[in-house]
Amino acid sequence: MFKTKIITLFLLVALCFTGCKREQEEQGWKYLLDNNMSQWGKYLSYKHTTDYNGSIPTDSLGNAIEPLGYDNDPEGVFTMTGENGEPVLRVSGERYGCVFTKEEFENYHLKVKVKWGDKKWTPRKDKLKDTGILYHSVGDSGKDYWRAWMLSQEFQIMEGHMGDYWNIANTAVDIRAFLPEGMMNAVAGHEQPFLPIGTGSEYGGFCLRSIDNESKQGEWTQMELICFGDKSLHIVNGKVVMVLQNSRYVEDGRNYPLTKGKIQLQSEAAEAYFKDVKIKNIEALPQEYVAYFN
Repeated sequence: MFKTKIITLFLLVALCFTGCKREQEEQGWKYLLDNNMSQWGKYLSYKHTTDYNGSIPTDSLGNAIEPLGYDNDPEGVFTMTGENGEPVLRVSGERYGCVFTKEEFENYHLKVKVKWGDKKWTPRKDKLKDTGILYHSVGDSGKDYWRAWMLSQEFQIMEGHMGDYWNIANTAVDIRAFLPEGMMNAVAGHEQPFLPIGTGSEYGGFCLRSIDNESKQGEWTQMELICFGDKSLHIVNGKVVMVLQNSRYVEDGRNYPLTKGKIQLQSEAAEAYFKDVKIKNIEALPQEYVAYFN
């Protein structure tokens, strides 16, 4: 009898979870993680050293070292685990690279929960833990300074820096931000004018988020990315931390729109966990965020 009750309870919990998941899927959410990573590809480049300078790494004889490349992960940099029945992606960070969606997305609301692990690797052993969400990702992998990622826009995930922006390869965007001065970088400010950041900008390729809204160590942080047309919003634990528009890439001095692409989750020398990764299409910018662009 006791065994029968346990089985019944287990089935009820499973049905409840399935029902909740179906309910959200009926509301337009598509879950991107499963135990087989069936909706993702992988790319792995190098275990970078502290003296890396952007050039292709070489061996002791000066010969170029090949990256591990696509869907070749013998070290288990990307593995699936679970928490309370939910699939969780563990990123060891041991080698630079990413997982990337097989599908391209445009005009969407993305939600991702992230939590730090304990491990850090060279060349970031004495630095803050670091990873990121790269969106509007197009072309081949390995086009950035670290030879690990596609051309894209970065929604930074770093200790104390959740929501920063970096341009990846030759991208650019305009961000509501305070004007930088001297060695200071641009800092997001929702009532400030839009500043050009990225390739071709005098203000560099980095902008600091407006506030630190990261969860405490050991807790999950909710990241949200809203993209519509050339506009995007970086949202951390329900707070908008950056307002961006005019997403583009620059080639031969000319600007081209960058408004759709794949989504990458980075491996960048720190252990991190991702769960509850879901996305839904939107037909307009949600009304509560329209004022950020007026």
